Amino acid sequence: MKSIDEMAREIQSRFKIVGRLEELKKALAAKLASRHLLIEGEVGVGKTTLADAIAKYFNQPMFRVDGDERYTEAKLTGWFDPPAVMKYGYTRDAFVPGPLTLAMLEGGILFINEINRLSESTQNVFLPVMDEGRLEIPKIGEITAKEGFFIIATQNPLEHVGVTALGEALRDRFCWIRIDYQSEEEEREIVALKSGCSNPDIIRLAVKIVRATRVHENLRRGASVRGAIDIASLLSHYNGAQVKSKDLWVEVAIMALGTRIELEDGAGKTIEEVIKEIVDECFEDFQ
Repeated sequence: MKSIDEMAREIQSRFKIVGRLEELKKALAAKLASRHLLIEGEVGVGKTTLADAIAKYFNQPMFRVDGDERYTEAKLTGWFDPPAVMKYGYTRDAFVPGPLTLAMLEGGILFINEINRLSESTQNVFLPVMDEGRLEIPKIGEITAKEGFFIIATQNPLEHVGVTALGEALRDRFCWIRIDYQSEEEEREIVALKSGCSNPDIIRLAVKIVRATRVHENLRRGASVRGAIDIASLLSHYNGAQVKSKDLWVEVAIMALGTRIELEDGAGKTIEEVIKEIVDECFEDFQ
């Protein structure tokens, strides 16, 4: 049997994951021990990428749920199709299984994106499933999870809008991994891999600008590496002379980052002004 280190490195290679070796090893340990996993981190740090890689590595189907306070228990577990009920009655033939039920029946991975945006009543559906691998569905009976069933959930930090703390009972049933932003070198590698840009100077400055948003005094939330990918991708379509223009960088940075950063209350500046300020500061050593 392969070691966890060997498996993690194989995942890195097969799915082109930059870094994250320790996080992959922790996720693999949880999977092999059949301990459901909660991954916490900022938007865009690779939580979904990690979950998807684990599912593909073990060749398991993955069923996705996107957290929303309007996401009901019925959407999660399943519902009866009215026309089918008229024909078959309240039987399995009339039942449309939801993602939780499908994952249990197929021994798949249930991926819950932003679980702490789900309502408390919907979150509570997971308790007996995580404890005993069982789910009671009215008029259908008990569903038992097939071997291999595994939950990977993600959550954003509590300071994000629309996010609430998970209940203690649910938190107690997860193993937990915290994912932070990656190093500057790793982020450059990610941008080079995903942006289609081959100019190392553009990549370097795009990453520098994005990292500056995370420490700016007027910003509550900075951008992830996705912002740098977009900056580099947009600029790769301009010629060499054009990309030397600071004004162009400001325009492109506003396009790429305008929806990805959040001003502090009372900042006294617009998003555009803050982005221009950051580009001005970072552009000084760009040649």
